[in-house]
Amino acid sequence: MSKRVRKAVFPAAGLGTRFLPATKAQPKEMLPLVDKPIIQYGVEEAMAAGCDQIIIITGRGKSAIEDHFDVSYELEHMLEHRGKGELLEIVRHISDMIHFAYVRQKEALGLGHAVLMARELVGDEPFAVLLADDVIDAPRPCLRQMMDVFEETGSSIIATQVVDGPAISAYGVLEAERVLGRSDGRLHEILDLVEKPSPEDAPSNLAVIGRYILTPTIFQVLERTPAGTGGELQLTDALRLLLQEEKIFGYVFEGTRYDTGDKLGFLKATVEFALKRPELGAELRAWLRALQL
Repeated sequence: MSKRVRKAVFPAAGLGTRFLPATKAQPKEMLPLVDKPIIQYGVEEAMAAGCDQIIIITGRGKSAIEDHFDVSYELEHMLEHRGKGELLEIVRHISDMIHFAYVRQKEALGLGHAVLMARELVGDEPFAVLLADDVIDAPRPCLRQMMDVFEETGSSIIATQVVDGPAISAYGVLEAERVLGRSDGRLHEILDLVEKPSPEDAPSNLAVIGRYILTPTIFQVLERTPAGTGGELQLTDALRLLLQEEKIFGYVFEGTRYDTGDKLGFLKATVEFALKRPELGAELRAWLRALQL
């Protein structure tokens, strides 16, 4: 099996109910973080990590995602005609980014089902899965960090971060052992995964974050994984079965993760990303300091 990860899968068929009414007619993945849609941050991360193909699992009402990454001849012509070269370059950069393919998921039947939908386009090679809600700001892309570990181990890798206290119950949690002999202490061999345990039942403080590198064996496992609550096929259930056949590792990535699928997380990310922008940061920082909080 090749150890190079070339393809990145983005499940994007969810309904985004936490952001209603904004997501009634607009995909949640297209909500803007400053001036770029959430999903574009993930696509840029995949590109920076070395992926050359993006597979987006879409559903009804998600055509705006396809339109965003497609060529917009009318817009380009208008910008060129008006001499707006800088904006024209931004627009062309989006459509020229990378090769995109789309698979329609007729019903949102769980993350595992969304991953299984990508099987024919992925083929018999390792691949990445990125959940666009998790925007990760890191000097070195989170997915690139994981690829380095995959090239070393040849096993599936799950991104994880330390979450202390009651908040751990909102995540999938790893039961894992630290891999010895590594100076950074970031790599753990997974023994089991527990979905949203109570704080007292959590096997560790290592929470699963929305980045995965998976071997193609996961497709065979997903096919025989029984559906869970609501008839949904859960990726966590399949990963537990995969553990019976292959090793899986958890990697504590370097970087800051924002849960933009949560309103407060989205607001925090918006402020922090805006503060880093040279054309916005100084004025926004001054305005924030002037608020009577």
